[in-house]
Amino acid sequence: MEFNLTPLRGLKMWRFSIFYQYLSPNRLRIRIYLNKLSSIYLAIIFICLYTNLYLFPKNKSYFLFSMLKDKKIVIIGGTTGIGLSAAKAFVREGAKVVLVGRNPESGQVAKELLGASAIVYSGDASHHQTAITAIDLCISEFGGFDGLYHVAGGSGRKFGDGPLHELTLEGWNVTFELNLTGLMLSNQAAVRKFKELGKGGTILNMSSVLGFSPSPKYFVTHAYAAAKSAVIGFTKSIAAYYAFDNIRVNLLAPALVETPMSQRASNDETILSFVKTKQPLDGGRNGKPEDLDGAAIYFMSDASSFTTGQTLYVDGGWEVSEGQY
Repeated sequence: MEFNLTPLRGLKMWRFSIFYQYLSPNRLRIRIYLNKLSSIYLAIIFICLYTNLYLFPKNKSYFLFSMLKDKKIVIIGGTTGIGLSAAKAFVREGAKVVLVGRNPESGQVAKELLGASAIVYSGDASHHQTAITAIDLCISEFGGFDGLYHVAGGSGRKFGDGPLHELTLEGWNVTFELNLTGLMLSNQAAVRKFKELGKGGTILNMSSVLGFSPSPKYFVTHAYAAAKSAVIGFTKSIAAYYAFDNIRVNLLAPALVETPMSQRASNDETILSFVKTKQPLDGGRNGKPEDLDGAAIYFMSDASSFTTGQTLYVDGGWEVSEGQY
């Protein structure tokens, strides 16, 4: 078989032109042969990548490097915002996902986006049976359960969360139910299932920069800050306890991200002007749901197999910036 290497001449090693004069005729022929082989290998790699990226544009998972190939993951709060963005990223990386959300309409949209790689289950994260059902669904439909990503949470402002002197008991209780009770229930269901299956697994929880870096002028919801701070302590505590079971538990802490929950702040020009200096990376802006995707993929993948009890701040510089009023 003969290969026409004319289009690939530019790929030949530069060393050949420099050292050919010092090589014997036999060694020169060997170097030319090896040079041609390297050109052929590069051509094959190029053809494979071209086929994957251009002939099948919907499958941009870079099949040689899929970090979540054959992983089965449950995402609590996976039908909108950060959770939906993660679901799309996980599927691109080869995973199967079960998404849990309260709104059936957003669930249907998510299902249409993700196709056969996703199952959507409508439920409230604060109900004790929701995560259990979602995990069982993951096992029955996809044949396994490898990871839990808990994104669900919410503001209790409309129930009475705010500065301490105005905070209502209902605001406190609802905020903790939304942000801590539901997370505890999903983590509990995941740990129980991992132990039942006799295998390790990974859990990724969601906190907020407001749990450790307050903003007293524009983000004054003290129950929310307390709940998100509690998530940090809870995550570290269970990470320590279940490390012996090879169960990893880690945490993401974003700053202001454009999601349905953040509409009050995202639509306020004064707050956005502050955020521009408080989150100065990339020109100063709100975070986007996809800004967290890379970190979520890492923690859901085997690349994080030696990582537990860690908090990663995906905050655009919030914690280390003063912010200008």
